[in-house]
Amino acid sequence: MKLLQATHIFHSFDYPLLEDISLSLDERESIAVVGVSGSGKSTLLHILSTLLPPQRGSVELFGKDIYHKDHRELLPIRRKKIGIVFQSHYLFKGFSALENIEVAALLAQTQIDFELLRAFGIERVIHKKVTQLSGGEQQRVSIARVLTKRPKLLFADEPTGNLDQKTASEVMEKVFEYIDTMGAGLFLVTHDLDLAKRCDRVYKLEERRLIPIK
Repeated sequence: MKLLQATHIFHSFDYPLLEDISLSLDERESIAVVGVSGSGKSTLLHILSTLLPPQRGSVELFGKDIYHKDHRELLPIRRKKIGIVFQSHYLFKGFSALENIEVAALLAQTQIDFELLRAFGIERVIHKKVTQLSGGEQQRVSIARVLTKRPKLLFADEPTGNLDQKTASEVMEKVFEYIDTMGAGLFLVTHDLDLAKRCDRVYKLEERRLIPIK
């Protein structure tokens, strides 16, 4: 099943960032995009994940053109079908780690998988306030919160940026396991070429275009 189809994406701010970008993503498939800072990687992720309409081109998620839907039609897709891991954690600071995860489960109408929390090594800090957690702990909570929604399509922007190499490897192993087990898809933006090469396809975003490197 095709989860994502982007066709002839163009987007510009002060100067063109993306030009004639086309790609697709199927179930149990992962795509990584690498490139220098400012090349447009995060902008592309935002466009593909419902957050930023392209100035030209179309994006289909699950066979539906997302930018020809109104906010009410997009809401169930955002809540239940896609998950986004940002560079910044965007956790609720006044809540505990568990309460942050509970909010995601409530909105997506899913149950919390406590085995997942153990797999991410956060069961010991689950009752601490977000402000009491280290950057690495916050990142792991953020990823666990997203996977609690059981998304069919996962977008990740530098998901291991705040993790040491060993923890990053362990966390991403669980993410790839989730993609395979759930029949989901992964669109990953990263500076880490070794991490990128674990994906099925790797592109470099350069001079506004995607260049296949794997």
